[in-house]
Amino acid sequence: MNIAIIQFPGSNTERETLMACRRVKLNPVEFLWNEPAEKLSDFDGFIIVGGFSYEDRSRAGVIAAQDPIMKQIKIEAESGKPILGICNGAQILVETGLVPGLANHRVGAALTDNKRVKGGHVLGVGYYNTWANLQLTASAGRCAFTRKLKTGSWITVPLAHGEGRFIIPNELLEKMIENEQTIFRYCDDDGIISDEFPTNPNGSMHNLAAVCNPAGNVMAMMPHPERTKNGDTIFSSMKDFIENDYPVSNHTLTFERPHYKIESYLPKPNATEWIIDMIITDNEAASVQNALSHLGHNVSISRQTHWEISTIGERDSILKKIDTTGELYNSNKEFISKTTTVKNTTSLLVRQKEDMIGRAKFESLKERFEIDRITGIKRGVIWNLTVNGGNFETVLNEILNTHILFNPLSHECYRIN
Repeated sequence: MNIAIIQFPGSNTERETLMACRRVKLNPVEFLWNEPAEKLSDFDGFIIVGGFSYEDRSRAGVIAAQDPIMKQIKIEAESGKPILGICNGAQILVETGLVPGLANHRVGAALTDNKRVKGGHVLGVGYYNTWANLQLTASAGRCAFTRKLKTGSWITVPLAHGEGRFIIPNELLEKMIENEQTIFRYCDDDGIISDEFPTNPNGSMHNLAAVCNPAGNVMAMMPHPERTKNGDTIFSSMKDFIENDYPVSNHTLTFERPHYKIESYLPKPNATEWIIDMIITDNEAASVQNALSHLGHNVSISRQTHWEISTIGERDSILKKIDTTGELYNSNKEFISKTTTVKNTTSLLVRQKEDMIGRAKFESLKERFEIDRITGIKRGVIWNLTVNGGNFETVLNEILNTHILFNPLSHECYRIN
């Protein structure tokens, strides 16, 4: 059974994945993102490996999701072949809409910044690694990758990611639970599922560690089963699914998610805006521009960091104290600037709906640096889009529909100009 081990620029767990497949007598074959996509039809199954495709630029998985190879992966998924996305691979599957599997691959979930909160305080944001217990909370035969496990049992495997928190609309999540698409959930050493750190290591909704599509042949999994023999049942289950000629489920999933709205940005009356530019080349903006160019959009992209700082009292002295801490920008490579005003350009402010970075900075400035009279900190990213050809609004809407700048389930977007 030939399994394509799909790698993008920045993937880095192919060796462990190859070893895991070989342990259960699967035949893994390395497959690069720029090989002819039609060759994928020769394989019996697929694993999109972990790592940092395109260095997680814009956000994890979204640029890889635009690559032409993913169109063929969607075709293979429709044929019933098993497709496993691990960590960064899971992020790619979510960004393509293959998981949770709404009609026309409409995006129905987000994998966003980790949230580690205990006792009302932010313990940390961003990348985190640990061992995690994953409990199978669906029927063993429901998914291609759980056929060798027992419902209620759990496996202990490594976890290592910065954007692994599942966000799914409540109504859709309820349908997925009823559909048995919520495959693995984080639990403690006694098998108890509790929504608190460290049992839930990233703040994921419903303690979700892995979800599948309605047919059960595509699974997005954040922890790393390939890094330990504890996870071998995932791969032996994949083998069993293939041997039994792809016994997919006949479940369906429907959900009418409202279309996102982009409103004009209005800062709070007592807030100060800091627009941060980079002295060095911004590779993140360059990668997004390159990805959009490959999709046929003639645009120029630049990016800025946006801070909204709410204060009471003597504003200038408070801001000066904040500036000297170096918490909000690195003066060695960044500086306070202003919004871009260029012809045929619009600026979009993108913010996390639950801004953990802003909250962590707020707590640090108040508690560590003891700066009083700060009432709030919000962080965002400004994407400046210059349209070099075509109708401005048409091109802008086409770019927004790629979701390359923001996921409407985890982000808010405002138009600045």
